[in-house]
Amino acid sequence: MVQTLQAKNVTLNELSDRFSLELTEDEQFFQEWQIDLPEVTAAEKQRLDRVKSSFSNLLEYPSLLENTVKMVVLSPLLDLANVYQKPFHIKSEPSFQIATEDEGTVIRGDVDVLVLRDRLWVMVIEAKRAAVDVDEGRAQLLSYMLASPTIEKPVFGMITNGRNFLFVKLIQQPTPRYALSRLFSLVNPGNELYTVLGVLKHMVALVQKDDHNGTA
Repeated sequence: MVQTLQAKNVTLNELSDRFSLELTEDEQFFQEWQIDLPEVTAAEKQRLDRVKSSFSNLLEYPSLLENTVKMVVLSPLLDLANVYQKPFHIKSEPSFQIATEDEGTVIRGDVDVLVLRDRLWVMVIEAKRAAVDVDEGRAQLLSYMLASPTIEKPVFGMITNGRNFLFVKLIQQPTPRYALSRLFSLVNPGNELYTVLGVLKHMVALVQKDDHNGTA
């Protein structure tokens, strides 16, 4: 009998047991969030300062739900990363499923935001309400990332609750492995949305370059 699990309820232990997924601490595995980040312009910083101010204001009127996080914080970031423009497009809450090799287990769920270039997955994004720790969405995000149809290419992901941001990189071959960025937070001094935008821009550019060159 096939066991069906909902992605929102899956655990990291289940992904490890059923799909051999492993977390790697190799610092060379995931450098895309650290090096060669593109410049964030003065105009972009001004807009991101407004995003941070808007989010801080809304925190005074809880509870801040997932859809509000997507509208106030995530949407402006994606706009500045140019993923609403060709050759990219997004899908909101598309349904996906993954199955173990013996098809004994199927995981199903709906991705909050999927950024695509044609059929190539550029970025998988999971948004949470402000009161939820972003790490609670790690297993859910990874289950979506494992559903990428281009298993020979790395997949990037991001989890956010509006206040905090965590980036993820997954490589499926020869065995599924993933790594995490550091946690970016609007609680920290300054505005870490500047760096978050730089990381988003860099990942989008890398996937576009790899797709153009036909490399993984």
